[in-house]
Amino acid sequence: MDARVPLGEILVVDDTPETLQVIVEGLREEGYRVDMASSGMEAVQKASQNFYDVVLTDLVMPGVDGMQVLAHFAEHHPETVVIVLTGYATIETAVEAMKRGAFDYLTKPAKLDEILVVLERARELIALRSENDLLKSQLQARYGFDKIIGQSSVMQSIYRVIERVARTETTVLITGESGTGKELIANAIHYNSERKDKPLVPINCGAIPEELLESELFGHEKGAFTGALRDRKGRFELAHQGTVFLDEIGDMSPKLQVKLLRFLQERKFERVGGSRTIEVDVRIIAATNKDLESAVRNGSFREDLYFRLNVIPIHVPPLRAREGDIPLLVQHFLRLHCHKKGLPLKKMSKEALSCMEAYEWPGNVRELENLIERLVILTEGDVIQIQDLPDRVRKAAPKPAVPAVEIGEEGIDLKQILEDLENRLIMDALRKAGGVKNQAAKLLGLNRTTLIEKLKKKQLHIPI
Repeated sequence: MDARVPLGEILVVDDTPETLQVIVEGLREEGYRVDMASSGMEAVQKASQNFYDVVLTDLVMPGVDGMQVLAHFAEHHPETVVIVLTGYATIETAVEAMKRGAFDYLTKPAKLDEILVVLERARELIALRSENDLLKSQLQARYGFDKIIGQSSVMQSIYRVIERVARTETTVLITGESGTGKELIANAIHYNSERKDKPLVPINCGAIPEELLESELFGHEKGAFTGALRDRKGRFELAHQGTVFLDEIGDMSPKLQVKLLRFLQERKFERVGGSRTIEVDVRIIAATNKDLESAVRNGSFREDLYFRLNVIPIHVPPLRAREGDIPLLVQHFLRLHCHKKGLPLKKMSKEALSCMEAYEWPGNVRELENLIERLVILTEGDVIQIQDLPDRVRKAAPKPAVPAVEIGEEGIDLKQILEDLENRLIMDALRKAGGVKNQAAKLLGLNRTTLIEKLKKKQLHIPI
């Protein structure tokens, strides 16, 4: 196998114990990580707890057969490659499975060498998918909107505005909390405009001291101030026929606001220490995390400049208001950072993803990406579990629904019902944690010592 793009875990499904054992042992001897299921139902159940790169399944099985296993993975785990095993009498069924999305089929009894050849082709497909996703991401980072991940209604509205405004020369003001992706939107506007082959020149107005910001924007002449040893072009000159992105415009001083207003009105300026008027052709995109309307009311931001900038407003919502976008962003950043670091693609368990969706994300998309990058590096397994998340995210886990209990005419035994529920939850947590008490305690929100005391008192045994 190519070490750069290794396969993750493989699930082998067959109701014949001898066949199952031979395939599993053979693949493990070849260095693959293999799980097994002795029925289609067990395969479906395991798929709800684990992620598999490849499923190798028999077609003819009692109960849930191979076609139903294929259908389950096609619907719930479309990224998983499914290979079917079939007898000679059911080759027509295998062909039908191919039409329904199976990657390939092998006739039984399948030789190990034949299985290895098909697995190698599956690995190449997975590697190709990963490479295509990366290339697409890189292209869209410059020329499209795909790096602005989101399918929520608010993001769809923003896409429509970007598409329309990109074709114009109009000044745009992008507002939103820090970390929401305002710079990505500025990039999308520029690289989908007629100016895309000219420079996009960004400048963070809040990161540069006032005495230096004027020179950064307008340039300076030699000798204009101490340290000005030569003439220097400013950002507006460097962006001629392109776009200037003025980030954190709300932090600009009143003095510079006056000079920027004049430039917006005339598209002319003089360098610091110079007298020659310079005229340039640039488009202005500005962004801020401040409430400029409030700043206008309290006198810290010029009203006439605000109206000059706010021709086309685009407000980027915080991540907590983008319903349904977090799973998409999680998947995007997992692929991005796993590929960057040369690691096999990691997955996020359903429980961990539920916590991610419930968390408020005060740092927005930037905070989410930083966390995913850290999890990619620090998580040892291929699946990021709830215990791998930081406390602040884990504590946001949605509270489980209380099971409905009907009170009949004869009443109920409340004490026994609560005892049974607590026992079931403890055993479920221990199963999910593989019998590790510390992890089970975290899943239950208990101290380890509290859980141990409950186990002793209830005489509960750790499931194997």
